[in-house]
Amino acid sequence: MISQLDMFDSPPPAGPVVKARPKAPKSLGKSGASNEEMAARLTATGDYRILRRLPVRDVVANPRPGFPRIGMLVDTETTGLDHRVAEVIEIGMVAFTYNDDGVFGDVIGIFGGMQQPSKPIPPEITELTGITDDMVAGQAIDIRRMEEMLQPADLVIAHNAGFDRTFCEKLSDVFRAKAWACSHAEVDWKNRGFEGSKLGYLLGQCGYFHDGHRAVDDCLALLEVLLYGPDAALPGLIRSSQRTMARIWAEYAPFDQKDRLKGRGYRWADGTNGTTKAWWAEVAADDLEAELTWLRTQVYLRAEADPPVQMISAVDRYRK
Repeated sequence: MISQLDMFDSPPPAGPVVKARPKAPKSLGKSGASNEEMAARLTATGDYRILRRLPVRDVVANPRPGFPRIGMLVDTETTGLDHRVAEVIEIGMVAFTYNDDGVFGDVIGIFGGMQQPSKPIPPEITELTGITDDMVAGQAIDIRRMEEMLQPADLVIAHNAGFDRTFCEKLSDVFRAKAWACSHAEVDWKNRGFEGSKLGYLLGQCGYFHDGHRAVDDCLALLEVLLYGPDAALPGLIRSSQRTMARIWAEYAPFDQKDRLKGRGYRWADGTNGTTKAWWAEVAADDLEAELTWLRTQVYLRAEADPPVQMISAVDRYRK
């Protein structure tokens, strides 16, 4: 079987060059102690926790054999939250190889691009991202190079896929045909010992800090979080993305059952964008019959209730 990597005579295009940050000096002060020695001493006291700058992995020109799949970490910065009116002002992508067990191979490409929106960037977005109108003036994302890097990807991963997918699809239809996974929704971070699921919290608990809310930096941060520790989250996320899910629409559910539905994890769709106006939830396909039984016995209180069900694969998941 020909893998995605076999499609290239050379590694996938890496897009604009993203320079590594300068390394910190090896020693501080007159003591001659290295930074790592000083950090180790502080940590050993039990009174300090040391955060290290996020390492920058090398982009490998000749990936190791045995990792035939390509994953793509994606992050977007936009002028707002509403995809109907907001615009992308920056996109970052990091391509990596992995095997059929979800084990990480190598970073094979990095792409970053900015774009000038049709209107000035709102002040709150500049405060959040650090991106100013001057930074994006006259800039346009190189869509052709972005698509060249994206085409061979087996899986696109974002930390808020429901948000990023919508904006990515505004940039290119290539994103529409890809399988997607969400590292925020599909990883049980609490069960892994993390106190929060925001990327900055996760990275800090892994012992790193980074320049947050810049697209490429966030992709690199997410990679380290997914690879952290002896039981890395990446393989489980990839397995999760391969499951078929069932989306259940609890149409015409009695109003007085809303708290029970909400407590079970159902969310309300208000009918905008052509969606059904109803409570809805997604469960694994294997759990569908059990969930329908719960709805009939606990919510509708009638055995003949037949709420609509839509089967969802990773290609359809997180699409508006």
